[in-house]
Amino acid sequence: MSKSNINSVIAVVSVRDQETAIEWYKRLFGRDADIVPVEGVAEWQLAENAWLQVTADPERAGGTTAIIGVNDIDIQCSACAAANVSHGEVVEYPEVIKMIEVIDPDGNKIAFVQDISSTS
Repeated sequence: MSKSNINSVIAVVSVRDQETAIEWYKRLFGRDADIVPVEGVAEWQLAENAWLQVTADPERAGGTTAIIGVNDIDIQCSACAAANVSHGEVVEYPEVIKMIEVIDPDGNKIAFVQDISSTS
C-alpha cells in the first residue's frame, strides 16, 4: 500500500455511557469536542488529519487502545495532572520512546507517546 494514498487517521473509542465519557475526554483534551456529527458520537481533532472519535457502543466498550504522539511527555504529564486525569508512570524504551497511559471510565487505554529516537 502506498503511503501517499493515506491522508488521515481516526481512532474510534467505544464507550458505555456517552455523557460520562464526553465529560472525561473534555477534561483530558481541555476542551469540548470539535464536532458532534450525530447523537452518540463526539470527535476531537488532535492534529491536522488525526481525530479521536468517542462513540456509544456498549458491546465494544473498554477494548480500545489509542496511541497519541506528543512532542514532550513531561508536558503531557502536567496536562493530565491539571485535568485531574490519573496516568501511569513514564515508561521509557531508551533511544526509542517515552510513554504514559491513561484509562478512561470504560477501561479504554489512551497512550501518549514521545519519540526520542532522534534525541540521542
